[in-house]
Amino acid sequence: MGNTNKWQQIVAAKDARIAELEALVKFYEGQFKLSKIRQFGVSSEKDILDGQLGLFNEAELTAGSAAPGPELEEITYKRRKTAGKREDDLSALPVEVVEHKLSEDERHCPECGYEMHEMGHDVARRELKIIPAVVKVVEHERAVYSCRHCEKNGLRVPIVKAPVPGPVIKGSLASPSSVAHVITRKYVMCAPLYRQEQDFRRQGVALSRQTMANWVIRCAEDWLYPLYGRMRDILLTHENLHVDESSLQVLKEPGKPPTSKSYMWLYRTGGDTGRHIVLFEYQPSRSGEHPKRFLSGFSGLLHSDGYAVYHSLPKEITVIGCWVHMRRKFTDALKTIAAKERPGSVAQEAICRIGKLFWLEKQWKNLKPEDRHRLRLEKSKPLAEAFFRWLETLIYLPKSVTGKAINYALDQRGWLMNVYLDGRTEISNNRAENAVRPYALGRRNWLFCNTVKGAQASAVIYSIIETAKENGLKPFEYLEFLLESMPTSKMGHLDALLPWGEDVPEHCRMPVRKGEVSDAEEKWDKFYDGICSGILKRGA
Repeated sequence: MGNTNKWQQIVAAKDARIAELEALVKFYEGQFKLSKIRQFGVSSEKDILDGQLGLFNEAELTAGSAAPGPELEEITYKRRKTAGKREDDLSALPVEVVEHKLSEDERHCPECGYEMHEMGHDVARRELKIIPAVVKVVEHERAVYSCRHCEKNGLRVPIVKAPVPGPVIKGSLASPSSVAHVITRKYVMCAPLYRQEQDFRRQGVALSRQTMANWVIRCAEDWLYPLYGRMRDILLTHENLHVDESSLQVLKEPGKPPTSKSYMWLYRTGGDTGRHIVLFEYQPSRSGEHPKRFLSGFSGLLHSDGYAVYHSLPKEITVIGCWVHMRRKFTDALKTIAAKERPGSVAQEAICRIGKLFWLEKQWKNLKPEDRHRLRLEKSKPLAEAFFRWLETLIYLPKSVTGKAINYALDQRGWLMNVYLDGRTEISNNRAENAVRPYALGRRNWLFCNTVKGAQASAVIYSIIETAKENGLKPFEYLEFLLESMPTSKMGHLDALLPWGEDVPEHCRMPVRKGEVSDAEEKWDKFYDGICSGILKRGA
């Protein structure tokens, strides 16, 4: 009897060990699959929308996660052609007319031989003509005046010279247009300075990357820093901001090896203002002291991801969590699940529940903040609370991809629910992520900053450019205007030079085209329409 109990205990221990190892293998399989997807797959969530998830069956959502799901197939969305779209796209461009006429010999009537008259014109075709950038030397020649009377009769002859506008950089060939061109190509078109150097050489211009780098840094320090400081002062007067950060490599940073990470922090206004401000700030670390110092004096709502340093900010700052970051954990979990096992999975059900909240936000995006707040409390908040109550009932392996997603959602619950405190809040921090994306794209091309001065100048320039774009300005034209105006402007005149300032000329503004929607927005709109249409009416 004793031997039997002993063998039963051994077998039970072995079974427990086998179950533990099977769970561990499954965990590592999920981690390995997710790492491969992150390495070789699409980095955003759009692959879930395009092929892996598609549009959910509405009946499945209504019935609950236990209902069988449809087979997943790739769905391609096509936009309808809009009548007159080509004319709208070309309406802001200048038109050059090329006339084609018959020669005198060809004007004789083929029937009677008499000369034909010109009865009108028609447009045979329209085409785009592109004129490449032209590099030329501009000599500022000034007139010199003297007095003939003093030359004959006076003891001293005064000489007066005509005034000349001040240079952007003294003793340099730099002009407002050349510096704006270099900045725009690097910070908007993501062309590193060494590529620009090669392009200038092909045009017969000997302009080194070191010279261009000096131009960029000098103009940022001399002319753009004051404007940046003024925009920061205005930014902190707002009560609704977004924040994010992205890594940066600086080769020559005191006290740090070249391979270490530095950071670009981003702060921007929310959607409740018509005058948007986007500011980048370079810092050598990801420490929480940096946002605390930058936001000194700020009081209000701050949208962020789940990074812990934001949760330790002063009490007068209310942090709003990002539901997109939380949803991304479940989309990662869904990617690790076999296609046949996805219908009815926790990850799929979580994405469906979160999708209802985003669909509601889409319906209310044009409402006044107070009306949006009222509807959120009435319709959206109960769904969010039910979502977290459902997560608390789940049994899962804490270290699995799905378990980590659930733990993250529950840990962030307080900050995620802060979206219901005010109608000005947003359910995601996408506004900051979209603003930091141009910087991330540029970093893939120019890879690093050489010095701290270069990193600081890049932060200021990205701030000016992205703020200009957010307010409907053309980056090159606006930069050229600033570099022409700043050397002759007084510090008290800075407000007139801001993107919404009264001195900004009309040619700096982009043509307004109504109804433009990005591909990502269109995909999410179709996604939420597909899974949520009619659900609320039935009380689901």
